Amino acid sequence: MSRPFEELAGLDKLIHEPARLAITTALASCEEADFLFLQRLTGLSKGNLSAHLAKLETAGMIEIDKRFAGKRPQTWISLTKAGHRAVEAHWHRLDDLRYRTRAWTADA
Repeated sequence: MSRPFEELAGLDKLIHEPARLAITTALASCEEADFLFLQRLTGLSKGNLSAHLAKLETAGMIEIDKRFAGKRPQTWISLTKAGHRAVEAHWHRLDDLRYRTRAWTADA
């Protein structure tokens, strides 16, 4: 059995990166969110948020939908089914690792 601390290094870096974890966790709690809401929620700059969203979209974790409200463009983002599964699995793995690190001893 591997040590839980070794497994931490093997976490999915696509999701585990702090900004992307914030984005995907926020999206997991709603059907969709607009770009400005995610920007305010995460505190990321427009360019930084766009770059993270592009990585998540390329990986099939999110869908980006461009719409108009009157003449004003809006960008809406939602998790895909694969994205929901990945975020849920990631948080379960973190919870499991946290539990196992508490029970871990150097002799184990």
